[in-house]
Amino acid sequence: MRERAGELRHVDALNRAARALEHRDRSRAELASRLDEAGVDAEARDSALEALERAGIVDDRRLALNRAASLAERGYGDSAIRFALEREAVAGELVEEALAALEPEGERARRLVEARGGGPKAARLLAGRGFEAATVEEALGRFADGE
Repeated sequence: MRERAGELRHVDALNRAARALEHRDRSRAELASRLDEAGVDAEARDSALEALERAGIVDDRRLALNRAASLAERGYGDSAIRFALEREAVAGELVEEALAALEPEGERARRLVEARGGGPKAARLLAGRGFEAATVEEALGRFADGE
């Protein structure tokens, strides 16, 4: 009977995790937190998360790389990308790996400045999207110099 109850807790944990993954990837830590909040016991939580990782459904590295690339494509700087990944409970080393895999922030900033025609509006856009101040200055300077 006890064994059966454990299996049911495992299945419940898997179902809850699957529902949380219906619309987007989530990190292992984020899923663990959600399961804890739902009152899932630690053994069932860990068992379910390990099964999802073995199946390749939960993969923090893939999540970090894909999310960073998506945000970079949408015009966000490294600070904003770092913040988004940390908010999703991605481990620090995976955040840094994902940022290192991106096109350099300066090149992304330069493209945005060129598309916006430079000036204060472009500077505000870059600053608002998490580009470092030095990167903003450099991109605007290169644009003004005609590079």
